[in-house]
Amino acid sequence: MKVINKKGEILEGNFEQQFVQEAFWHTSAHVLAQAVKRLYPDAKCAIGPAIDKGFYYDFEFSFPFGVEHLAPVEEEMKKIVKEALSLQVYEMSRDEALAYMKERDEDYKAEIIENLPEGESISFYKQGEYAEFCAGPHIANTCHIKAFKLLSVAGAYWHGDENNKMLTRIYGISFPKASELADYLHMLEEAKARDHRKLGKELELFTIFEQGPGLPVFLPKGLILKNLLIDYWREIHRREGYQEVSTPIMLDRSLWETSGHWNYYRENMYTLEVDDAEFAIKPMSCPGGMLVYKQKPHSYRELPLRMGELGLVHRHEKSGTLHGLMRVRALTQDDAHIFMTQEQIIPEIQNVARMIDEVYARFGFDYSVELSTRPEDSIGSDEEWELATNALRNAMEAINVPYSVNEGDGAFYGPKLDFHLKDSIGRTWQCGTIQLDFQLPQRFNIEYIGADGQPHRPIMIHRVLFGSIERFIGILIEHYAGKFPAWLSPVQVKILPVSDKYLDYAKEVEASLNRMGIRPEVDCRDEKLGYRIREARLDKVPYIIILGEKEQANGSVSVRMRDAEIDKQDLGEMSVEEFARLVNA
Repeated sequence: MKVINKKGEILEGNFEQQFVQEAFWHTSAHVLAQAVKRLYPDAKCAIGPAIDKGFYYDFEFSFPFGVEHLAPVEEEMKKIVKEALSLQVYEMSRDEALAYMKERDEDYKAEIIENLPEGESISFYKQGEYAEFCAGPHIANTCHIKAFKLLSVAGAYWHGDENNKMLTRIYGISFPKASELADYLHMLEEAKARDHRKLGKELELFTIFEQGPGLPVFLPKGLILKNLLIDYWREIHRREGYQEVSTPIMLDRSLWETSGHWNYYRENMYTLEVDDAEFAIKPMSCPGGMLVYKQKPHSYRELPLRMGELGLVHRHEKSGTLHGLMRVRALTQDDAHIFMTQEQIIPEIQNVARMIDEVYARFGFDYSVELSTRPEDSIGSDEEWELATNALRNAMEAINVPYSVNEGDGAFYGPKLDFHLKDSIGRTWQCGTIQLDFQLPQRFNIEYIGADGQPHRPIMIHRVLFGSIERFIGILIEHYAGKFPAWLSPVQVKILPVSDKYLDYAKEVEASLNRMGIRPEVDCRDEKLGYRIREARLDKVPYIIILGEKEQANGSVSVRMRDAEIDKQDLGEMSVEEFARLVNA
């Protein structure tokens, strides 16, 4: 597929390549704008970028534009694609471009141009009658957009500022093949069915009260799930030599000034006044971890010192960005900090990478790794950043872990490796991270005594495996579609007595399974057995036990599975002990 840049140069590439994909979706956004202007000439265009999954365009309409208007816009887009319009590139001076947009009453475009430097030359892309100033890139002809779909309509403030006018944002997706669009739409339907907010309510896992937006509440079954993850986390961290600590939920402003968060993260922090002093509720646990390290002297013999914390942190997220468990204001971060010598950097990075690999494999996730480098707004010397970045590169290359590079997206104090896991329907989620930090040890003036008897500065790794336990639970709900593996299921088995006559035996079986570490639940409702079996399957419980006269007489249980094929669901009769071994296998 050919791509055209703002110099009018034709580039060749594959659709899989990121820059070509961006060009494809960017051109699709222009086709959307062209279709809107044909149908509604008085509509005003704002911006229309490519995004991670498709594109959007913001408009100001003179009427309430809704989803019912998407179909005619789509039809007009089809006509534009069939016209096979080649994109032409040319330049205007800033003043010419401003006059062009004002003449057409494109107020938002004119505002953008007015904020550009004097004397700047502005590139335009033109397809048919529609011209848009743009930095590109774009595909060379609209005919390559073989399949597209306008997905939704939303409100969006101009410049994201709630004091500005609310515009109408139209989201869309496009592909060069109809089959790719069909696959994508199927994935969206599957994602809708797996929505963790829907399943979380149906399975009684969590809720969010209107009195606490962004503050999830775990219900009894959800708390079992959360605690199972925490138990697993503690198990592998004990094995790997981590010490668990717990630091306060709020600390004095001076601490956050020392760490740099007050200057670099202040807008996301909640603050309060205590005894005439300003405190901040912690948005992350690392400054508290520094205080723990400083509370006694350390020797090189103790290093690497690994400290983990399941810290409850709070972050001020805008209300419009809150989304179930995926974007919250209170979260449990499975944070850990490793204090080490320079010689220990690479093996410690590799050890964390191995832990992340083990954890994701336990849940059936594939993943990719991304190296994020120094951002513009950062602290530390060039030498430190180069050393830290090369250490991350070398650690991954030494264990043959491929990675991509995300330039300029590191933390303000150091570069990082982000682990993007892929779920069962192909979506990616950023969860685990390894951040290498030379700065906080300097800012907090922490030391260890070396073999030479002199004080030295340790180097620090910040790392998480789950990222946020709340978010990870949301991902797991959607990954498994609520059908958790038996070890992770809040209820592992539903016990269904055929009638009240066998209720006492059901309670005996329940008690026995509880003693064996199984999580059972008796359904003794006055409903027909078939109905209760269907309900147990809707609750996505891994196993169902049926108890009647034969089972009671034999002291046994009859077992059915949740996920097996219909003709193989019945595992037959077995002892309670055999069943417990089956569940724990």
